[in-house]
Amino acid sequence: MAKRRVDRRVAPSPDIRQGRADASVRANQYSESAASDRKLIAIYVFFFIVLPAVSVFVYVTRYGPNTNTKPRQPTQNLVKTDLDYQEILRENSRVSKNESHRHYTYPVLAYITPWNSKGYDIAKRFTNKFTHLSPVWYDLKSQGSGLVMEGRHNADQGWISELRKNGDALVLPRVVLEAYPKELLGKKNLREKAIDIIVSECKEMQYDGIVLESWSRWAAYGILHDSQMRNKVNVVLAWAYSYGANFITASVILCGHILSNQPPSLFAFFIILHKIDQERAIPFYIGVCPQNLGSEAVQFIKQLGHALHSVNSGRSNKQPLQLFYVIGPPHSEKLQVHDFGPEDLQSLGDAVDGFSLMTYDFSGPQNPGPNAPLPWIQFVLQVLLGSSGKGGVTPAHKIFLGLNFYGNDFRLSEGSGGGAITGRDYLKLLEKYEPKLQWEKNSGEHFFLYVDDDHISHAVFYPSLTSISMRLEEARLRGTGISIWEIGQGLDYFMDLL
Repeated sequence: MAKRRVDRRVAPSPDIRQGRADASVRANQYSESAASDRKLIAIYVFFFIVLPAVSVFVYVTRYGPNTNTKPRQPTQNLVKTDLDYQEILRENSRVSKNESHRHYTYPVLAYITPWNSKGYDIAKRFTNKFTHLSPVWYDLKSQGSGLVMEGRHNADQGWISELRKNGDALVLPRVVLEAYPKELLGKKNLREKAIDIIVSECKEMQYDGIVLESWSRWAAYGILHDSQMRNKVNVVLAWAYSYGANFITASVILCGHILSNQPPSLFAFFIILHKIDQERAIPFYIGVCPQNLGSEAVQFIKQLGHALHSVNSGRSNKQPLQLFYVIGPPHSEKLQVHDFGPEDLQSLGDAVDGFSLMTYDFSGPQNPGPNAPLPWIQFVLQVLLGSSGKGGVTPAHKIFLGLNFYGNDFRLSEGSGGGAITGRDYLKLLEKYEPKLQWEKNSGEHFFLYVDDDHISHAVFYPSLTSISMRLEEARLRGTGISIWEIGQGLDYFMDLL
């Protein structure tokens, strides 16, 4: 008979069962404590880490600088009056990484010259900083009894193609009207020929229009001698008085002018001779009022503007060719007879798309000083646009306030002298003479003094970030555009301000 298998299991005692129960309670208590600790940690993390981080993110997103639209400018700390020459030498080539961002919405016209090739590179690099680019390429000259356009050899179609790939800036080459004014303006066929030459060149070369310069030359030739007569249309009124037959008597021709609906007013008397027919007593005579070349000058600009506007740009069927016109600043509150004034501005407002105002060259070798004092700029704008700045018939945005990117190095001893300097020249002077820059608060310009190797004293005025910023702000307040002469003469970091 097989033995019964002995059951080796031992029944647990009450003490052991109680120990296991206590351990289970302790485990549950530990688990509850751990869960409680995790909750505390989660609350801590949420209130002291996550929530502050979210708050900072929301604040920066809503109120902080938008790096996508306005990147921090490397030059922003240099817009100040207490400027050191070493800062300029160190920072002048630094620009923002976003080279296409514009800080102002007004239009910007920039000139480029063939003798300063840096301007071509600046235009390509910062194309989107500009709305209009004007390469200085053409001269329209007299040739025998006709006219000829010179300068096509300067035109660079490859450069224009690159510009148009980079952005939407319009290309308007400058044309200087060097033809003899009395010949050009005195002959209708020459005026029409000049307009045809300019329009044909724009169409053939696919330009977006031109910048025309002629006013200063016309003024030098005395064409613009009567500012009141420039914008008026001549008419002839004649009266003949006869006192008998078969004799010659005098008659007075009254040459008047009409503007809008105003009646003619007397401006000149011309005595002519006429013969009276005895039988019919009807006077017949020959008399012609002299031609008003000032009026013809204004009419020429209008006709050219309308001719350009009638042709679409080669790059856009919806964009007509544009005409910009170069004007000098008034020299005093009482306009000189040859000054371009408010009446001229309003008369040409419909025909001209923009007026390039040369608010620079205030000083010269005979009167050394600032290039474009800010009070003078403000005065010029007030004369042209009025105290309101609205400009009457012609809106302020058609004025392109001139901004010089060049400077002047004037001699102060051993006779007057000196002249314009570019950015490269300026940097060389800073490196050589290590000057102390001074701020001239009345004009809003920086300058410095130095003595050259021949012991001649000099004063150098050259734009700074501060002076440019002040003029850009003036343009913004007035609602005008900006025209820069010329971008190849400036320093790279000037572009950060546009």
